[in-house]
Amino acid sequence: MTFEPWMAAILGLFVGSFLNVCIYRLPRELSVTKPARSFCPECGATVAWYDNLPVLSYVILRGRCRQCKAGIPLRYPIVELLTGALFAGVALLGLPLIYTAKLLVLMAILVTLIFTDLEERFLPDAFTLGGAAVGLVFAWFAPLQSGAFIFFFKARWGESAASLGEAVFASAFLSGLLYLLGELYYWIRKHEGLGLGDVKMLATLGAFLGLQGSLFSLAAASLLGCIVGLVYMAWNRKDFATYELPLGTFLGIAGIALTYYLLPSIAPR
Repeated sequence: MTFEPWMAAILGLFVGSFLNVCIYRLPRELSVTKPARSFCPECGATVAWYDNLPVLSYVILRGRCRQCKAGIPLRYPIVELLTGALFAGVALLGLPLIYTAKLLVLMAILVTLIFTDLEERFLPDAFTLGGAAVGLVFAWFAPLQSGAFIFFFKARWGESAASLGEAVFASAFLSGLLYLLGELYYWIRKHEGLGLGDVKMLATLGAFLGLQGSLFSLAAASLLGCIVGLVYMAWNRKDFATYELPLGTFLGIAGIALTYYLLPSIAPR
């Protein structure tokens, strides 16, 4: 059984709408369920259901609150469209349903973390630690296809147990490595170079992608962050020594891109 791309795209639009709630509320320590209805951050007015339709309502309202006319950030339709496109892209792969579900969840997690880190330099535990836990569950029911644990222990442990071992090892090893690098940077430079959110996010990638995929994601994110960060800081005349780059944003972008490249090691074809 497969998931039709048009169905995935529609689902992605509505999931993206909920992710926007998380992106706004979680960095501000607000509940994502209370109030259940969306509200305007400027005037506090509750948003009617017909003004909360993904993308369409933004276009009809011309990007402004119906009540106070305050501007609605462009991030809202961007997140909705991006999530819809990513969900459709996953569905087009034609994977077994459990693997499709696994990748859809990963896409939703990474989209959220990309934008919370970009806007607030914040990576919520609900999506990092929670994402790592969900990834470990999927490692059992939608096993990884390659990795050191799978190569050595699949015949002895079985596919699911070997996949879980790979996911646990990747999460622990890479997050621990990144934590030690952050501590080394602090010891040398006497100020924080990495946040714990980045460490936890790498644990999420390890759980979903295994050691190979998360290593590639970290390397690609570091390279992308260096290039984009240096250009941005030079263009805006930022202090190279103190400006805080959103590593989580680059990890998320790399994770999304490499998910498709690393598909043979993640899912059966």
